Amino acid sequence: MDKEERKIINQGQEDEMEIYGYNLSRWKLAIVSLGVICSGGFLLLLLYWMPEWRVKATCVRAAIKDCEVVLLRTTDEFKMWFCAKIRVLSLETYPVSSPKSMSNKLSNGHAVCLIENPTEENRHRISKYSQTESQQIRYFTHHSVKYFWNDTIHNFDFLKGLDEGVSCTSIYEKHSAGLTKGMHAYRKLLYGVNEIAVKVPSVFKLLIKEVLNPFYIFQLFSVILWSTDEYYYYALAIVVMSIVSIVSSLYSIRKQYVMLHDMVATHSTVRVSVCRVNEEIEEIFSTDLVPGDVMVIPLNGTIMPCDAVLINGTCIVNESMLTGESVPVTKTNLPNPSVDVKGIGDELYNPETHKRHTLFCGTTVIQTRFYTGELVKAIVVRTGFSTSKGQLVRSILYPKPTDFKLYRDAYLFLLCLVAVAGIGFIYTIINSILNEVQVGVIIIESLDIITITVPPALPAAMTAGIVYAQRRLKKIGIFCISPQRINICGQLNLVCFDKTGTLTEDGLDLWGIQRVENARFLSPEENVCNEMLVKSQFVACMATCHSLTKIEGVLSGDPLDLKMFEAIGWILEEATEEETALHNRIMPTVVRPPKQLLPESTPAGNQEMELFELPAIYEIGIVRQFPFSSALQRMSVVARVLGDRKMDAYMKGAPEAIAGLCKPETVPVDFQNVLEDFTKQGFRVIALAHRKLESKLTWHKVQNISRDAIENNMDFMGLIIMQNKLKQETPAVLEDLHKANIRTVMVTGDSMLTAVSVARDCGMILPQDKVIIAEALPPKDGKVAKINWHYADSLTQCSHPSAIDPEAIPVKLVHDSLEDLQMTRYHFAMNGKSFSVILEHFQDLVPKLMLHGTVFARMAPDQKTQLIEALQNVDYFVGMCGDGANDCGALKRAHGGISLSELEASVASPFTSKTPSISCVPNLIREGRAALITSFCVFKFMALYSIIQYFSVTLLYSILSNLGDFQFLFIDLAIILVVVFTMSLNPAWKELVAQRPPSGLISGALLFSVLSQIIICIGFQSLGFFWVKQQPWYEVWHPKSDACNTTGSGFWNSSHVDNETELDEHNIQNYENTTVFFISSFQYLIVAIAFSKGKPFRQPCYKNYFFVFSVIFLYFFILFIMLYPVASVDQVLQIVCVPYQWRVTMLIIVLVNAFVSITVEESVDRWGKCCLPWALGCRKKTPKAKYMYLAQELLVDPEWPPKPQTTTEAKALVKENGSCQIITIT
Repeated sequence: MDKEERKIINQGQEDEMEIYGYNLSRWKLAIVSLGVICSGGFLLLLLYWMPEWRVKATCVRAAIKDCEVVLLRTTDEFKMWFCAKIRVLSLETYPVSSPKSMSNKLSNGHAVCLIENPTEENRHRISKYSQTESQQIRYFTHHSVKYFWNDTIHNFDFLKGLDEGVSCTSIYEKHSAGLTKGMHAYRKLLYGVNEIAVKVPSVFKLLIKEVLNPFYIFQLFSVILWSTDEYYYYALAIVVMSIVSIVSSLYSIRKQYVMLHDMVATHSTVRVSVCRVNEEIEEIFSTDLVPGDVMVIPLNGTIMPCDAVLINGTCIVNESMLTGESVPVTKTNLPNPSVDVKGIGDELYNPETHKRHTLFCGTTVIQTRFYTGELVKAIVVRTGFSTSKGQLVRSILYPKPTDFKLYRDAYLFLLCLVAVAGIGFIYTIINSILNEVQVGVIIIESLDIITITVPPALPAAMTAGIVYAQRRLKKIGIFCISPQRINICGQLNLVCFDKTGTLTEDGLDLWGIQRVENARFLSPEENVCNEMLVKSQFVACMATCHSLTKIEGVLSGDPLDLKMFEAIGWILEEATEEETALHNRIMPTVVRPPKQLLPESTPAGNQEMELFELPAIYEIGIVRQFPFSSALQRMSVVARVLGDRKMDAYMKGAPEAIAGLCKPETVPVDFQNVLEDFTKQGFRVIALAHRKLESKLTWHKVQNISRDAIENNMDFMGLIIMQNKLKQETPAVLEDLHKANIRTVMVTGDSMLTAVSVARDCGMILPQDKVIIAEALPPKDGKVAKINWHYADSLTQCSHPSAIDPEAIPVKLVHDSLEDLQMTRYHFAMNGKSFSVILEHFQDLVPKLMLHGTVFARMAPDQKTQLIEALQNVDYFVGMCGDGANDCGALKRAHGGISLSELEASVASPFTSKTPSISCVPNLIREGRAALITSFCVFKFMALYSIIQYFSVTLLYSILSNLGDFQFLFIDLAIILVVVFTMSLNPAWKELVAQRPPSGLISGALLFSVLSQIIICIGFQSLGFFWVKQQPWYEVWHPKSDACNTTGSGFWNSSHVDNETELDEHNIQNYENTTVFFISSFQYLIVAIAFSKGKPFRQPCYKNYFFVFSVIFLYFFILFIMLYPVASVDQVLQIVCVPYQWRVTMLIIVLVNAFVSITVEESVDRWGKCCLPWALGCRKKTPKAKYMYLAQELLVDPEWPPKPQTTTEAKALVKENGSCQIITIT
């Protein structure tokens, strides 16, 4: 039983969860029902908010195998609870449900684990998921994913498609024939409908969900309470505010749902053709597709309704929805290991590894290329929410909660206010009982004190600042889909930048070429488009080795390929559909030079002109293309010159990768030095290679040959040098960030040396700083993993370690505050492979490398996300700025992700900038800081408002009095709401400063500020309250009291007495009430001014004209009715007449209060940080952030940074606390 009670699902994945089984208990349900009735429905609300309590209160524990309800808890830091009901899927209705009939009918089933014999597989699948002879499968749905009970692993597991555990061989051998109708029907039952269903909830559903928010329930409680106390006006104001808030919230939530629905609905239902086992083609709706269906890709293209692997033909696809790149990508059929020269039958198919052969859901197929008589076919591997697009939509529908100290502290602060309210509640009850007050009045007044202490207007007040910030961001072209993140952006202290298209211009320009002849480099050449080179192998390689295609007559493809092809000025022609249909095999794409470049007659004796020549026609046909693979870092083509017997193989890619596949005798000796010279100057270098293929390789054989058979024994031909210019604003923006103590990191897919060079050019790495390259090697042949440390500048200068000057070892400097980590004069650089090895084998080193890692090159999309997580693990607040291309995961994971692309991929990013430049980063941080400070100001002000009012009411309760309804209304509406909504209007300060705003409410200076103001306000209120009683004219007020000696007093009193024929039931009118009302009214305005902070994060408050006008107007109005009473106003506000002398005294109390409050607040601001720790005990505190603590430790570590030319090894098999021991070898 114990083992059954708690299991883990999705182990090791991002959405890993613990799962517990429960069965419904009737007696528990009866008790809960009774509790709901007794609590007036409040218990039901509580159980609605807490799924864990709901299940535990109504169910009993059971074995997961037989349970009716499952309780799920995430294993991340949030530990969130969810519950789901177990459902039963019955297979009896299907004739395929009995194993015998299935084994006869079905031939190509695929279960979670692939079993080679199809008949066995079907039996296995049924037995795995069903428990009884009646073929019932138990499952539950969580976050749009179905989890089925799996008997093999004795746990729930989600149903996988053909994307896991299937070899490339079996894709061709077992799945390429298609499914029978029976098998299709069975799979449809298991996998369900192929759609990414984003249901737009009805307004009613959204309304109920929004209204059942704890804050709105509290507001409803407050409104009911005030209505019973006849305090209708403010109740109405709160109702109106709540309605506005709910309506705007509903509008924005529904708008996002509609946007998401529209985004996924584009491919929701289309008609598709599928191949069945007997080779018949059936037309079905895309919603009926299941993994294993063989889909026919139409000639004129389509939007993919699922993820599918291409097994026949070629497709040109626009993947901008997924990657942000609008560049068309060529997809080729998956290599068939059984016909390839080198059989790699064991290789498992994986959509990520084989993405050049996979068509992803939501991407647009623009064109297809095919063999005559053979259709372009793809096997469906994933459907619905399991597809790549489905996973993106799920991550938007069910985002991870943002954990931010401000919000955690806000809840703590509210709890403190609730505790204060509790004290007032008890005090009121005791005081009322002692004074023999009626029970009804006691209940209302004691509950009223709670609504005073915890202000119902708080959520609206807190949201105001964020809404204003969002509006200001929109004005400067930054759009935000997650407003809560604006505050978090105010805390960013590290920003990661993608390089291409973000720091540098999007495109590359061809700087020149450097050819190789007889294994020696010739001098660089700028002009490639000339008669001398037109028939050279070098230009032939540039003309053919690319993935360009014509779409509606326009040449399109990878920008690098486009620049390269444009530089030679050749013409590309593709076969039309009619031409292709006339031939047995695929018609090649043909490239040829323009006529003006071809010489009139055949030139003699030029060694390079080995190609077959015809004076009139010179064309090259591209026979086979092996697309660029980021894993291999190269692409290649097989081409044939018109009329030539032998074919040519051309290859281009990363210089190191290409040189390794060439004959060593063709690679120049100084290759490494020349390459380094170019990369250090920031050029992007591409190498070219070529070889003649054997004449026995026929056209048909080439179509089935593996790329490994082609890509070897090549002749090295030279280098193409591309230039990637920095964007004009990049250096200035990075300098601003450095001045503001914000670290900058580069994350790129480009080569290491190019990235380091760009980092130096843009000022990310200063000229005097050292760059240490960490080259990590995985364990191999029994040897442990190791890291070789190189100093980038010493790579070429120093041939052996002894030549290194000890002075060159970087100095460690850390600023006093430990924040200025840019002062440290060394930076780590590494590539994606090294980063992965370090994450796996050197976990102890990861935090140290995160502290100074500045350049991360050749990073894959998932590695970018891992880097963001590693930086967050050492307590950095991380921003990420990318152009949307392959940065989706990182943009989503960062605290503040800013996409510079307005494509659909930016749906994953909280912020999108209209202008594709990084100048949006400082703007966002400035606005974030302003919004954060505004939140602090509003929170402090609302806390003071509730405490001031709470204390006013408590003082008055002591004499069985209270504030009048219109007094409450004047304070709550005229003062508080006006002040709150105008004090949030301060715009951001015009530049970023080095100082950072506090991250939480519970910090020494902030708490001291609030507490000191509370003490001051309580002190002056008490002074007024008790001092008025000491006045010679004081008496317990009654309707005929006459303390006024002014000439107008007689009129005032007579008019007042006429209206006061019946007694004042609530004892509102008295001298204490009038005194407390005036003093507290001024106090609200005093703390509003004291808390309205300006520089260095916001514009000074005198520039916030609405706020200044509101405060001055309120000051004059209150001053006027205090010094020159107006009978009608006094009557409405239930103020009594007091002598003029006491009015002046109150004014003096208020002025002294204002002076003390503002002086104390200014002092806390100026000296709080330095004096408070000293006052509290002089001890030096350990920094809270891990990275600051680590910086302190590394200051005294003699072994850090690693010395040049040393190696760090992971000790084999010695693991202590999960970390590897490390030894350093010099």
